Amino acid sequence: MRIPRVYLDHPLDPQTELRLPEGPARHLSQVLRLGPGDGLACFNGDGRDRAAQVVAVGRLGVVLAIGAAGAVEPEPVLRVFLGLGISRGERMDYAIQKAVELGVAGLWPLFTERSMVQLQGERLQRRLEHWRGVSIGACEQSGRRRLPALADALPLAQWLAAAAPGALLLDPRVPQALAQWAPPGPDVTLLVGPEGGLSPRELDLARRHGVVGVRLGPRILRAETAPLAALAVLQALWGDLRD
Repeated sequence: MRIPRVYLDHPLDPQTELRLPEGPARHLSQVLRLGPGDGLACFNGDGRDRAAQVVAVGRLGVVLAIGAAGAVEPEPVLRVFLGLGISRGERMDYAIQKAVELGVAGLWPLFTERSMVQLQGERLQRRLEHWRGVSIGACEQSGRRRLPALADALPLAQWLAAAAPGALLLDPRVPQALAQWAPPGPDVTLLVGPEGGLSPRELDLARRHGVVGVRLGPRILRAETAPLAALAVLQALWGDLRD
């Protein structure tokens, strides 16, 4: 039976006890149905897992005994940063979840001309918290011990002004395939548009900022599929999927 693995935003010092706040306590006791004596693994994003055991479950919450720390997660062979045009609902969730499982180092949600989601103020903050939860869940599932960075949502033009020259843009109309691209350095930045892609004006702006167009093959992929296919190719050619 697989040992549950959970993220806890707390110091996890070995040989200490930790009383969980309401949210994580409810998740462990009501969703995972853990009780006294049950074991689990926990992490807080510092690069190590900790063995833990449930000591108590009751009216005052859940108490864990924190055990020894495991090995440090190795630094990635290739750090991929993803600028992702904001898509609707489950499509955006799916793209973030799978990108994290595939080892993305950082994510920027981007407002583009063809983004169909209008977010601002409290609604935007709630969505960012939701996406952070999606990212954490993907780390819990995939065994990642460090959380990828999730930046605040930015307009595409603002992101392009700050992005490193040589970022890659998935564009099915260009001749060069991603697999034919020259091997990158330790970091690579990838830009993917929302449903409907980037507008002609945005494509021109991206090129003027030094973004390089590459294609993934003969098929046009959905907004939530394209970044995952590109990440898999990058990781297989130059990243940790070679192991």
